[in-house]
Amino acid sequence: MNEINSQLFSSEELLKKIQDQEAEPSINQIRRLLSGMHPSEVAHSIESLPPKERKFLWSLIDTQDEGEIIAELHDEIQQELISEISAEELITILGDLELDEIVDILQVLPDRKTENILSAMSMRDRKRIREALEYPEDSAGGLMNTDIISVRPKHNLEVVMRYLRAQRELPKNTDQIFVVSRENKFLGSLPISTIIVSDPNLNVRELMETETQPLLVDLNDKDVSRLFEQNDWVSAPVIDKESNLIGRITIDDVVDVIMEDADQNFLGMAGVAEDTFAPPARAAKSRILWLSINLLTAFIASMTISLFQATIDQIVYLAILMPIVASMGGVAGTQTLTIMIRGLTLQQINHSNLQWLYKREIAVSIVNGILLSILVGGITYLWFRDIIIATLICVAMVVNLVFSAIAGIFIPIILRKFNQDPAIAGSVVVTTVTDVIGFFSFLGLATIFLI
Repeated sequence: MNEINSQLFSSEELLKKIQDQEAEPSINQIRRLLSGMHPSEVAHSIESLPPKERKFLWSLIDTQDEGEIIAELHDEIQQELISEISAEELITILGDLELDEIVDILQVLPDRKTENILSAMSMRDRKRIREALEYPEDSAGGLMNTDIISVRPKHNLEVVMRYLRAQRELPKNTDQIFVVSRENKFLGSLPISTIIVSDPNLNVRELMETETQPLLVDLNDKDVSRLFEQNDWVSAPVIDKESNLIGRITIDDVVDVIMEDADQNFLGMAGVAEDTFAPPARAAKSRILWLSINLLTAFIASMTISLFQATIDQIVYLAILMPIVASMGGVAGTQTLTIMIRGLTLQQINHSNLQWLYKREIAVSIVNGILLSILVGGITYLWFRDIIIATLICVAMVVNLVFSAIAGIFIPIILRKFNQDPAIAGSVVVTTVTDVIGFFSFLGLATIFLI
């Protein structure tokens, strides 16, 4: 805990020093602070600065540290800094990074710049990176690292130990090595702990774990993270369709996927960019589409109200009450939508239990609708002294809450059918449906019984 607090203090102190960047002593102090900070902390500091100060801080970072820092940055800020770095400088920066980190960076570069960087690499690295670039970024192939250690089942542990010592350095997060056939077919895994405590004369075949679950190279990254979470893995082998061992995925890569996915979903719901300090023009561009969609849905709700303009003209206080019905439906629909999105993400919801969930949500909406309608109806009667209006708003409340549950259940399923992320688009669609149903039910009932 003390170490964490110390890092946070260093980051905060660094940000304060940058505000005084014109003073020469301040620059020296910034350099000293940078030298004692972890790359992730420096990356956090970069992301916590406006564009001008961000570039200033980047200019003070030593070249040999730039690679580890740039690998820790979020995609948008990473691209911003990389766009101003020459191919020659990038070659130096990428030299100390692992293969999967290099691939992540190259995937966002223009093709010409990527080719310049690849041409400066060794033939072995160039071949491995080209193969990795063929896989989608959001797949197991896009996540994997080809720095793997594999052995044959016929060898004994003494041979394996000599082989490991000859490596001088094991790849990061190596908790197991993999067992393959002569044809490189994946056979199982051998934990490092087993190698250490077992008799060196035993063969790998006698000790290897054959139940180790390999990941197919085209498996979606969300499914990869789910499997890591369920099985508490530190690393996992990646195979192609012919069961050839081609790489491995480690927990640090999976944590990045989980954090990035959560970040994108959170920001996507509001239609904003991930860079807190993005320039006004870029921030406006990232938000205009989402605002336009919301404007369209607002017009749809307004058109529904316009159908009952004559009714509202005659009974003006309907305009006072109708937002209550729409608002309650929107909140109830969002609650059901949240449950559905979570269940779909965790793969807890399927065809076998969807009907039960549907009945449960309908029952909940009816119970809540009745309880809330009694409260709203009572307040409405005390306010306007009109029993008919109080009754109508009660009925409209129940109707809208029931439809909000139906919308909250089926809209995310429909969006998934069309390959749309319900976490991003679901709230807008559900809110539009509940607004329209709320206005239509309340004003429609008022037109029938009061006009």
